[in-house]
Amino acid sequence: MGPRAFLLLLLSFLAPWATKALRPALRALGSLHLPTNPTSLPAVAKNYSVLYFQQKALAGHLHTCIIQLNRSKTPLVDHFGFNTVKTFNQRYLVADKYWKKNGGSILFYTGNEGDIIWFCNNTGFMWDVAEELKAMLVFAEHRYYGESLPFGDNSFKDSRHLNFLTSEQALADFAELIKHLKRTIPGAENQPVIAIGGSYGGMLAAWFRMKYPHMAVGALAASAPIWQFEDLVPCGVFMKIVTTDFRKSGPHCSESIRRSWDAINRLSNTGSGLQWLTGALHLCSPLTSQDIQHLKDWISETWVNLAMVDYPYVSNFLQPLPAWPIKVVCQYLKNPNVSDSLLLQNIFQALNVYYNYSGQVKCLNISETATSSLGTLGWSYQACTEVVMPFCTNGVDDMFEPHSWNLKELSDECFEQWGVRPRPSWITTMYGGKNISSHTNIVFSNGELDPWSGGGVTKDITDTLVAVTISEGAHHLDLRAKNALDPTSVLLARALEVRHMKNWIRDFYDRAGKQH
Repeated sequence: MGPRAFLLLLLSFLAPWATKALRPALRALGSLHLPTNPTSLPAVAKNYSVLYFQQKALAGHLHTCIIQLNRSKTPLVDHFGFNTVKTFNQRYLVADKYWKKNGGSILFYTGNEGDIIWFCNNTGFMWDVAEELKAMLVFAEHRYYGESLPFGDNSFKDSRHLNFLTSEQALADFAELIKHLKRTIPGAENQPVIAIGGSYGGMLAAWFRMKYPHMAVGALAASAPIWQFEDLVPCGVFMKIVTTDFRKSGPHCSESIRRSWDAINRLSNTGSGLQWLTGALHLCSPLTSQDIQHLKDWISETWVNLAMVDYPYVSNFLQPLPAWPIKVVCQYLKNPNVSDSLLLQNIFQALNVYYNYSGQVKCLNISETATSSLGTLGWSYQACTEVVMPFCTNGVDDMFEPHSWNLKELSDECFEQWGVRPRPSWITTMYGGKNISSHTNIVFSNGELDPWSGGGVTKDITDTLVAVTISEGAHHLDLRAKNALDPTSVLLARALEVRHMKNWIRDFYDRAGKQH
């Protein structure tokens, strides 16, 4: 597997949904949900207004959600240049059921790599705390994702059109949107804003507080791997955590997966073996010898996705899954010392938990792993420019085939597809890497089951740069809606997060009172 494929395979978790247009394994890098007819329907429909810049007002319906299109000022395509005034329509959602003009707050979701309605419907924490914090909820869509396309259908045409797809431009969009909301919504002007996000969105929330501290009083950055760059953390930490999740979920589970790669290699050496693999794995299309690396990438991506969504209850974030899905998977992988054919039959049963828990899928498609609500092309470009995260495996400390980090190979692959080369040092230059102690009021939450925690902030840096650890938490479990099966660790984490947010809001109003 090439480095770009491997990187995007992993980034599919950060952006759990990028799949179809990427090279084989790049998909996992942006994907969290599969079936042949993927859906982003929420478990409980949320009521909110959907707003665009410069749209005529009209009414419509999405599921049971109320949609309103309003007219307002548009953001610039390029916030940092002066030779163009081109603007685009940025979509954002607003829910104000519990918002109070007196003593209220604004919880601002910093949208990541996908459709903002999908993120809105999967961030129940904000809805759960809205009344307590007297909060208006705002979900801002990230440029180049969902319907917020700066150049319409030409947005992904080439690197010239994609040149404005950066985290810096996205943060500036958020800043301009907050200014617009405060200017146009009566009562919002003098209210505190708290940035909230998960995964890449969590990175953006933290970076927004760092870069625009005058616009956000604090940030909750959930499962935000802001240190998964350069050599800030070991390149193998991500896959090591994935392996630990499987090892702890069943005896010999990770060892069975480790041995499956050679079994696939041996079985695929002959035409009859390829035919047998196609049938044993219930694949939708016949395997050829050229498909084997793609097959193994797809299987690897599945294990990674399972680690990210190893939730304590039935969920459908990426796919319809049972509670603690890795434990269910590992029931089929108890004995690594069996024949190659039996081992691969067991691997199929394990894969079937992820791809066919509903029992509705007739065959497995190795070109799909995640929800269509995530943006594949945009994330592929970002992984080739500034979101350059080193990953590697050695087959000893992890259950995957050995793969070294190769920046040159990644660079060549990116140049071939996009005509650009990555800048691996830019993110740490822009946002400080581990030198962030001068900033304040950021809560970094991480679940110990989440592979991305390896690149996250897991220890307090200062009294106001706080780490919250969720021992039984997978990928941003704390941002999901409350559930009767939530472990104590996530209940305590949410309570601590709300306490910090209340303190930020109180401090804001205390300062405002002293100024008058």
